[in-house]
Amino acid sequence: MSVLSTILWFLVAIGILVVVHEFGHYLAARLAGVKVLRFSVGFGKPLLSRRFGRDRTEWVLSALPFGGYVKMLDEREGEVPAAEAHRSFNRATVWRRFGIVSAGPIANFLLAIVFYWALFLHGLPAMKPMIGEPPAGTPAAQAGLAAGDEIRRVNGNETQSFQDLRLNLLRAGVAGDALVLELANGRSVRLDAAPMQTENLEQDILRPLGIVRYDPEIEPVIDKVLPDGAAARAGLRAGDRVIAANGTSMANWQDLVQSVRRHPAKPLRIEYERQGQRGELTVVPDAVDEAGERVGKIGAGPKIDESTLAALMTEVRYGPIDALWHGAVKTWDMSLFTLEMMGRMAMGQVSWKNLSGPLTIADYAGQSAALGWVSFVGFLALVSVSLGVLNLLPIPLLDGGHLMYYVAEVFTGRPVSERTMEIGSRVGLILLLLLMSFALFNDLQRLIGG
Repeated sequence: MSVLSTILWFLVAIGILVVVHEFGHYLAARLAGVKVLRFSVGFGKPLLSRRFGRDRTEWVLSALPFGGYVKMLDEREGEVPAAEAHRSFNRATVWRRFGIVSAGPIANFLLAIVFYWALFLHGLPAMKPMIGEPPAGTPAAQAGLAAGDEIRRVNGNETQSFQDLRLNLLRAGVAGDALVLELANGRSVRLDAAPMQTENLEQDILRPLGIVRYDPEIEPVIDKVLPDGAAARAGLRAGDRVIAANGTSMANWQDLVQSVRRHPAKPLRIEYERQGQRGELTVVPDAVDEAGERVGKIGAGPKIDESTLAALMTEVRYGPIDALWHGAVKTWDMSLFTLEMMGRMAMGQVSWKNLSGPLTIADYAGQSAALGWVSFVGFLALVSVSLGVLNLLPIPLLDGGHLMYYVAEVFTGRPVSERTMEIGSRVGLILLLLLMSFALFNDLQRLIGG
């Protein structure tokens, strides 16, 4: 995907999430009787500005698209006409202020529920939670697991797809819990595994457990060739059967994939058969960063028997009411998981290298959009949950910091002093700058490391 396309989809994602978040604040303020002066998407210099409504609220699109804000009438920020003083934010009751501030994160959670509801209603295609042959000596091999075993539950939590299996194993592994797996055949096994490494949770963290995705043996026959890929540039075509790579016989497609991955930006001599005629050519796999590892890819896909693929796939689909319930449950589970991971980072139990910044988010936005609307909506739901959780953290300048002040006001009976809020804002700004700097550093490391 081009850089321009990645930037475009990133802006679309940020725009949707910011507008929903800020509209939560706006709607709550209107319901609470507080006047809204400006609704801005982005920061900095206004690019577009229009006024609408009875209060002539200014709707603004600003130059820096990394957030937004809702500016309300407030006597602490300027002179307010006496006739409108009662509509100032600072004069609203503490519970109304609490509702206005919390409405932003709540809007993000509601958006995630709606997205998950739509996905569950449409149907989510997914790989069954079926595993391949565990590598010798791994906990899965020692427990007697074998290729084709389908894992239905991890520590009692249902796994409807391989993605669910990965998430449940990750949660249990990071927490240091013992792993009890329930199989489709009714058997239950226990994995005695070492604590999970958390240096980079984007890598294949399940392989040390011996949990690998089941891949049926596929013939080394090319079915699709991307027009701008290394395979097309070298002259490979759909229908070609790969016989050998660098002199090594290719028994199946998996052998070819492994050979290609081991040769990023390095020549690979391919022997092939085309319409009964044998030939030879050299392909130079493109070097791609994949979860911090430099691997080769040639932009070609295998010819897969549809019945074989159908046997490995499942679809998670519900009716309208059940889809809404499962959407809410999914949002709740992802919120708890996000909060848990943040807490473990703060305690040093999970590496800070897993913190992602705008470059990684932009990359994921572009990749998910390229895969289709289902993947992009799933990405938006996940980021919306993360945004909601992040904004509820008790850090000054974030919504959670303001909520912390209002909780203190409820218990003390008086507002937090201006001096305290000023100091809190400075501390919060430093914390946020440190977090953003660390996240950006991680992004650059991922890019340069590739």
